[in-house]
Amino acid sequence: MKNIDKFNFSGKKVLIRVDFNVPQNEEGRVTDNTRIVAAKPTIDKVLNEGGAAILMTHLGRPKGKREPKYSLEAVVGEVAKVMGRPVKFAHDCIGPIAQVAVAELKAGEILLLENLRYYPEEEAGDQEFAEKLSQLGDIYVNDAFGTAHRKHASTAVIADFFPDKKTFGYLMAQELEAIDKVLHNGEKPVTAILGGSKVSSKITIIEHILPALDNLIVGGGMAFTFIKAKGGAIGNSLVEEDKLDLALHILKSAAEHNVKVYLPVDVVAAKEFKNDSEAKQFDAYDIPEGWMGLDAGEKTAAKFNDVILSSRTILWNGPLGVFEMPNFSKGTVKLGDSIAEATALGAFSLVGGGDSVAFAKQYAYDQKVSYVSTGGGAMLESLEGKELPGVEAIKK
Repeated sequence: MKNIDKFNFSGKKVLIRVDFNVPQNEEGRVTDNTRIVAAKPTIDKVLNEGGAAILMTHLGRPKGKREPKYSLEAVVGEVAKVMGRPVKFAHDCIGPIAQVAVAELKAGEILLLENLRYYPEEEAGDQEFAEKLSQLGDIYVNDAFGTAHRKHASTAVIADFFPDKKTFGYLMAQELEAIDKVLHNGEKPVTAILGGSKVSSKITIIEHILPALDNLIVGGGMAFTFIKAKGGAIGNSLVEEDKLDLALHILKSAAEHNVKVYLPVDVVAAKEFKNDSEAKQFDAYDIPEGWMGLDAGEKTAAKFNDVILSSRTILWNGPLGVFEMPNFSKGTVKLGDSIAEATALGAFSLVGGGDSVAFAKQYAYDQKVSYVSTGGGAMLESLEGKELPGVEAIKK
């Protein structure tokens, strides 16, 4: 792995691809600065060694047009606050405006370029656009794991113009190490917890990670496809009827890899998909017609807890219930408690994927697990075994 610590940035203009695609409120203020905070160590390394940091990122989906609501100018204040120093802003990312701003940049200063996606060439992975960006810096650092699965001009193509002067930032390196720890170097027993609604969205992940696992916990809506495939009665619960054979295939494959699969044994069900709907607990294999499972039951939570506490490496992707509704969040909360306890006892725990990360932050589990991934799509594609263009571009 290209190591940022092997570079000395003194007197250099360093082009850093960050992922500052951060949520904002209606006034344009940043509501979650996690991704900015995550990039701070890499930026600090450049500045502390006497280099100048030129930050490039996208924000939202302007689709190749200059839309004011997607201007990164609104993010400058939050970046300055996190970094604890002023941040300059260039109203373009290429051309004379960007070139002048870079020329005037001094050692120890930060410059944030305007939204890369104002240009359609960015998402198209245009070589000429990438070359124009490359002319702004002496060294290229990719610290944007959240976009590493895209072959965009700034995330992959640009690296070709820095054959010997390119590296991963600290965040990128941490993300890759965390995934590698689960897939290749995890202390056993290794347990994966996969939740969410659909088996079809997780099938490639399951197939790729099975050889690395000792235990597979399946929860959330996708569990009902497995339960029905095994002959259970699931009432009106969510199910992918066309994936029943696939569920049986996964169970067979898991057995061939000596992986123990754990499914819910009881559920909290309701008659309507509403928080205040009447709720009852049922055996997961005997849910009456008219009832739908919306959360894991108490016996399931206890069963999963035993597996998690005996694990040394844990991957969590996907909730066990409809956690957005407080009355159906308890199973996922108990799961979070189990993972936090296992982590406190010395296990390595990796949380990734949009819903899991949102839940972890909402309930402060992000402070109680080993690592929370900043890149949903990139992490999932890594777990599927896909090569990430942004990673390969630095390695070659």
